[in-house]
Formats: sequence, structure tokens, C-alpha cells
Amino acid sequence: MNTNPEITFGTRIRKSPFFESTMKWGVKGFTVYNKMFMPTYYKSYLDDYLSLANDVTIWDVGGERQVEITGKDAEIFIEYITPRDISQCKVGQCMYILLTEKNGGVVNDPVLLKLANNHYWLSIADSDVLLWCKGIASSKDFDVKIIEPDVSPLALQGPKAPQVMEKIVGSWAKDLKFFYFKEIEINKIPVVLARSGWSGEAGYEVYLRDGKLGNKLWEIFMDAGKEFKIAPAAPNQICRIECGMLSYGSDMTLEENPYDLNFDKFVNLEKKHEFLAKNALIKINKNGAKKELVGIEILGDPFLDYVGDHLPMYFDQKSIGKITSSVYSPRLKKNIGLALIERRKQDIVKGYNLKINNQSLEVRICKLPFLRNK
Repeated sequence: MNTNPEITFGTRIRKSPFFESTMKWGVKGFTVYNKMFMPTYYKSYLDDYLSLANDVTIWDVGGERQVEITGKDAEIFIEYITPRDISQCKVGQCMYILLTEKNGGVVNDPVLLKLANNHYWLSIADSDVLLWCKGIASSKDFDVKIIEPDVSPLALQGPKAPQVMEKIVGSWAKDLKFFYFKEIEINKIPVVLARSGWSGEAGYEVYLRDGKLGNKLWEIFMDAGKEFKIAPAAPNQICRIECGMLSYGSDMTLEENPYDLNFDKFVNLEKKHEFLAKNALIKINKNGAKKELVGIEILGDPFLDYVGDHLPMYFDQKSIGKITSSVYSPRLKKNIGLALIERRKQDIVKGYNLKINNQSLEVRICKLPFLRNK
């Protein structure tokens, strides 16, 4: 069996504005994210992790596409598609939200950016949010314009990210609050600079607003980061699991609702505006969720790589759910992961197991996150 098949590049899957730079700097693997090639690693998953944990890394995350929503009903429209109350979101602020369909299932978990009154971006995970939003807008006759703009994020992540950013844009970058952003230019390149990221480390996301200038922007960061040991990398599974961050498509899908994921804080059943999943979420909240997302420790020898498959999880020889993400953490020196299991009536943390490679390994339930975000 061929365990290392090639990915064929073609016009059906898009290349990001940073694609040439990723090839120049030695990318070794890609995935497809929102119909765009996105790097997965450079030197090795472990080397990329160490650079992220100790120094600073630059990521091509252009696959995190933006859905731009403007028009008279833009705010009302977003209130309709999320159970979170966004009425207090300020211009220049980011907000993590869940998009939920009629039955409460999670469609996506984007970051919302408010650029102006009735002007928003949804920075999306991997699902067809653009088409979903267009369908809802048409069926409910919202006065909105919904497009995918020429915007592609570049991430700067790691403990030395603030030093690199200060060198490029000035000292104010260190004072930018988490989940806030500014519209600026870097060497005449238009960007939105946000204090955010999917790593648990200090960092920024730089939303490029002119796709022709992607490789130029990349090289500006590589040059400024030399003295801080900057390295090209990609969204890192080890770091995000350590910090309890979920990945849409892996840890949650349309089959899960916010209560399954312990995301009660992102649901406001009493908010002023009506929203699509309201009746379903009221019912789930009343009757109780059937699943729960938990952190886990897997006893045994260290996993050599990120486990890319869901693994069944058992209690007393009965299948009770699945491990959605698992990896060995060098900082914690143990195998850790996330699991979706049947909601427990008692707080039992031991007695679980999984089967992998003809082995049965003991699994223990842990509190999330394993490490705090920085």
C-alpha cells in the first residue's frame, strides 16, 4: 500500500498569495482547506513545534477565507446565524462565534471582525460558509451583500512574535489587546493586523488585502525575524491540543451542538435578536446534551506523530464515543488528546481505553486546557 501519495496541483484547488514563498522556504506537506492548499509542516512536525514554542514562526493560513457581510441588515444577519450576542462588539474588535443551523448543529466556528458598523468579516474554518450565508440571506430576504473579498491571513506566532512585530510596525503592536485589530499598511501593503492566533502562544494574524503582494509581505517578516530565529511553520496540532483549541471537522462537525462542546458561554438564549437555532438550543439546554467534549491522557509509549484518525473509546468494553484528536506533548511528556463521549452521569476519570494497532491503551479523562494560552 502506498502510504505517501502525491498531491497533484491544479486550478480546481487554489494557491494562496503566499504559495511561492512556502515552496521557496521548504514546505514538505499540504492539506486542502476551503478549497485552497495550506501547508502542514516544513522541517518536521516536532521541529516546527519547538520553533513555535521557543521562538517565532510564520504561517500561510490563506485557506482561512473571509466571508464579508455588508449592508443595512449586516448586524441583524450575523445575529441570526449565531447564538452569541454580538451587539457589544466594537469596531476594531474580534469575537469568536459559532454558526449554528436550525437544529443546533455547528456549521463553523469563525472569528468575527467588525470593520465598521454593518461591515463584518467572518474568518472561517473549513466549511462552505459563503454558500450557507448566501442561502440564508436569500431565503429570509436580508438586505446584505455577501462576498469573499481579496483577503488572506498570514500568522506570526510564538513568544518572540511581539518583538518581530514591533520591529516592523512599531512599539504599539505590543500594546494591541488580544482579539483587537487595526487597519494599517506595512511597506505600503494594506493589511488588517489582529492580536490573535490558533496556537496558544503570543501572536498576530495579518490579513493581507491585496493578493498580488503576498510573497512580498512574507519576505518582510522573514527578514525582520532573522535575529529572533524565525522559521516557516503551519498550524500546529501539538500546541493547539495542549491549549484545548478545537479544530472544525476533527473535534466538531454539524453533528455537534454548542452544549456538546461545553461552549455554553457562546450561547445567549435571551439575546434581543432572533436567531436560527434558538428553538433547538432552548430544547437541548432544557433536556441536557447527550455528548461532552473532554480532555484525555493516553497511557503508554509516546505517539510518534499526530494521529490523523478518530479512534473509538471504550468504558467497560462498551463504545462510548471517539477520540477526535491525539498527539504526544513534549512539554507535558505524555500523550494527550480530545474526545467526544457520551455525557457522564458521574465524574469518572479512569477505566477508559482505546484500541490502536492491535493494542488496548488506558485512557484517563483530564481537565482542559492542558496548558494555558499565553
